[in-house]
Amino acid sequence: MMQIRRAGERGHADHGWLQSWHTFSFADYHDPAHMGFSVLRVINDDTIAPGAGFAMHAHRDMEIITYVLSGTLRHRDSLGNEAGIGAGEMQRMSAGTGIRHSEFNASAHEPVHLLQIWLLPRQRGIAPGYEQQRLVADELRGRWQPVATPDGRGGSLTLHQDATLHAARLQDGDRLAYAARPHRVCYLHVARGGLTLNGIALTQGDGVAVSAADSLILGGRGEGEALLFDLPAHPVSLS
Repeated sequence: MMQIRRAGERGHADHGWLQSWHTFSFADYHDPAHMGFSVLRVINDDTIAPGAGFAMHAHRDMEIITYVLSGTLRHRDSLGNEAGIGAGEMQRMSAGTGIRHSEFNASAHEPVHLLQIWLLPRQRGIAPGYEQQRLVADELRGRWQPVATPDGRGGSLTLHQDATLHAARLQDGDRLAYAARPHRVCYLHVARGGLTLNGIALTQGDGVAVSAADSLILGGRGEGEALLFDLPAHPVSLS
């Protein structure tokens, strides 16, 4: 069964310096029908104005993934990490027992466009951590590339959760299958461009929750990029 969440149906916050679209309930946007999916709690589609950003603030007990689609984000945190996260780069920050961080647009002239993703960890109180990697475009074309996994396989980011994040880029005529496993669910988010899923046309910002399916067939429609979350159907509560 597939539940489609169109980009325009998401929650929207206009802060002037920040335009944010919320797939799931977040901050002042609350929708009881969209509180998350399995252990996936947040997908925020953010555009930050030049020179603006999030001042130092705290998180705990959350796996936070930031994927920069265009521009460059400047990151600092209480672990001592300072980094620029450029277009095509992905960061994983485990908040664990507690971490403080800031994220600012590194440019004084151009906006930065990013996805911020939160997943619940498998347990509370883990040590905070940080990783960053560049997604190689050629490795995403026409295939599912694991970019965040529980075991960090193939150089992917390491998630403290039984969840795997895949990325793929398709062009017109491309077809790519994904076989859903027993006791698993999937969530697909269109990061950019146009795609089809089992023949249904999707565009940037659309999401699809898949609770039961023998096979998913992703198709190219122009040029598009998808993120696919493979998640536990019955997640274990945080201990």
